[in-house]
Amino acid sequence: MISISFAAILSLAALGAWIYLVYAHEGFWHADQWLGPVPARGGARPAVVAIVPARNEAATIARTAESLMTQSYDGPFAVVIVDDSSSDGTGDLAREVFARATGGPLSSVVTAPPLPSGWSGKLAAMECGVREAARLLPDVQYVWFTDADIVHGPRTLERLMAKAGEGFGLVSLMVRLDCRGVWDRLLIPAFVFFFQMLYPFPAVNAKPSRIGGAAGGCLLLARPALEQIGGLAAIKHALIDDCTLAEAVRREGYRLWLGHADDSRSLRVYGALGETWRMVARTAYTQLDYDPLKLAGTVLGMILVFLIAPLAVILAPWHGSLVALLAALAAIGLMVRAYGPTLRLYGLGPAQGLALPAAAALYTAMTVDSALRHWQGKGGAWKARTYDFG
Repeated sequence: MISISFAAILSLAALGAWIYLVYAHEGFWHADQWLGPVPARGGARPAVVAIVPARNEAATIARTAESLMTQSYDGPFAVVIVDDSSSDGTGDLAREVFARATGGPLSSVVTAPPLPSGWSGKLAAMECGVREAARLLPDVQYVWFTDADIVHGPRTLERLMAKAGEGFGLVSLMVRLDCRGVWDRLLIPAFVFFFQMLYPFPAVNAKPSRIGGAAGGCLLLARPALEQIGGLAAIKHALIDDCTLAEAVRREGYRLWLGHADDSRSLRVYGALGETWRMVARTAYTQLDYDPLKLAGTVLGMILVFLIAPLAVILAPWHGSLVALLAALAAIGLMVRAYGPTLRLYGLGPAQGLALPAAAALYTAMTVDSALRHWQGKGGAWKARTYDFG
């Protein structure tokens, strides 16, 4: 049986955590950072090259390539797809799209060389794309890294460049993720919510940027910023490449901008719980710097913030503490309020907020599993490659 005083202390601690998150944690939960409207045309536009690292993406690469080839950007623009040792015809499908295009931007499909020692696969492919970008457009001023499973509206690049023109060295978008299945509705909005907790968008976008955060699915980077950090070689081992790159750019004094996408979406369907689990377990322990103390702190923090309050309500007949019950209900109310804007992004109602503790429990288990995989020498596994840079 839980003692009355202990139940009250835990519930009040959970309430205190939610008061801090809602009122003092950079307003992360408002989900109100968006690109501006399409800018008026006019004036010379900087040269941009879109770079797409692709490894076994036959299911989506054609639509991704088409969305890039139909960008309405009126400056010098080229598209590079890097075929990273695909075995499913990804490169050939991309070449077919480029061959059908008439009057579009310059385009190229290149084959990535064998993976160099010490590099993650995605970053090595991105580096290959940077070299090809310089060949296609020697005066390239921005590189636009985007994933092979993402489609963009035709004015996306114009809007990204308009934001970069406001003084940002790196501009990135959290694209809309697929959220149709039962597991997706539980886990995908929660993933976005937790990401905003870790990297509050307003803090990333502040002047100067206070946190190095980015979303690697859509990332526009000024070439001088890339060169000043020492190129991608400076972060070649990173498994969380987007935020590592953002932090490197921030340290060099460049401003960052991170927001939600309203016209860019992922085509990747996770569906089953196992797919999301593998995706999170690949890098969750990396996020904690492979530190057992940080792992323990994260687990305890997740329990305090997301699980204590619902447990205090469920166990109210046993602990019998009115203080604990009222504090827990207040904490749950703040949780549902904070989660609401993210749920609306995915067309879900506020009642879904009551499922956030279940999602948090699953993500906590995924994080622990990520640590176990690392300790067993199976960490960082993705697309038939396993990395152990920790």
